[in-house]
Amino acid sequence: MNYETNIELIDGMKRNGTIRSEDIAKAFETIDRKYFIPTEYSEHIYLDRPLPIGKNQTISQPSTVAFMLELLEAKKGNSVLDIGSGSGWTTGLLGNLVGEKGTVEGLERVDELVKVGQNNIAKLNMKNISIEKVSDKLGKPERTFDAILVSASAQEIPRELFDQLKIGANLVIPVKNSIFKFHKISQEKIETQEYQGFAFVPLIY
Repeated sequence: MNYETNIELIDGMKRNGTIRSEDIAKAFETIDRKYFIPTEYSEHIYLDRPLPIGKNQTISQPSTVAFMLELLEAKKGNSVLDIGSGSGWTTGLLGNLVGEKGTVEGLERVDELVKVGQNNIAKLNMKNISIEKVSDKLGKPERTFDAILVSASAQEIPRELFDQLKIGANLVIPVKNSIFKFHKISQEKIETQEYQGFAFVPLIY
């Protein structure tokens, strides 16, 4: 579906049940996708499809982003890790969801997209979000977070990310053609939910 305006896009996702939370609806309204789309695709800003952002990477389909944010359940004051930040759109959306007392740290592997993402989020004037180049490790192994979002598809479940979750935290990540939600109940127990039928660019690490 190709909507004409951001409000039409949001209303469409509300109608089909993709957006259920008013906080997520407000995040989509505030962090408009138009700020993250290359100019050559300006006529497709509100198309509910992935769009190229360069270097064989894409900005994700809005309904898929909304679905993943609903699963992630990021709340005000949370610390969130955004792996595969790309254009910076998910980083901005998450920053809106966690508010000024929360933090979002975006990680991107492609050098050119690190700069693109940094430039895009700079327009938002949000002091609680950042994007940096990834290290040779997946995520930030020395840290723990209230939520972790991954926007590229792993070939297998990266269990090292479980150690970067606080107790009670969620990890949402595509693995092959499914989206998984992992909820950390304790250091030993992870609850798993799988949602099939998705496609993402590959996660490289």
